[in-house]
Amino acid sequence: VQLQASGGGLVQAGGSLRLSCAASGSTFSSYIMGWSRQAPGKERELVARIMTSGSTNYADSVKGRFTISRDNAKNTVYLQMNSLKPEDTAVYYCAAPSVAAMDWVLSEYDIWGQGTQVTVSS
Repeated sequence: VQLQASGGGLVQAGGSLRLSCAASGSTFSSYIMGWSRQAPGKERELVARIMTSGSTNYADSVKGRFTISRDNAKNTVYLQMNSLKPEDTAVYYCAAPSVAAMDWVLSEYDIWGQGTQVTVSS
């Protein structure tokens, strides 16, 4: 599967953005999908994932503000980001583990799309 992220931009604190990640290939529905981010000078972190069943998990820093969803008919995963904060500023990547990974471990995600920049101004 190949991944293509879009939807980043500049937004004021408290605003919202929706990121999209389009996947190629006919087996999209069989992949766990995740969103990761990397802020300047910081390590990349996993912020949300959605399992093939549709169940979701979030990092504590985004819980209650971000929502991950998927549309298997469109081979697309989304990240709805609300109540954005300046500390959410980062390059956001969609990613997937080529082998089903049940653990919340970023290193298991080995399929990556290009990043999309999200900048939140105060």
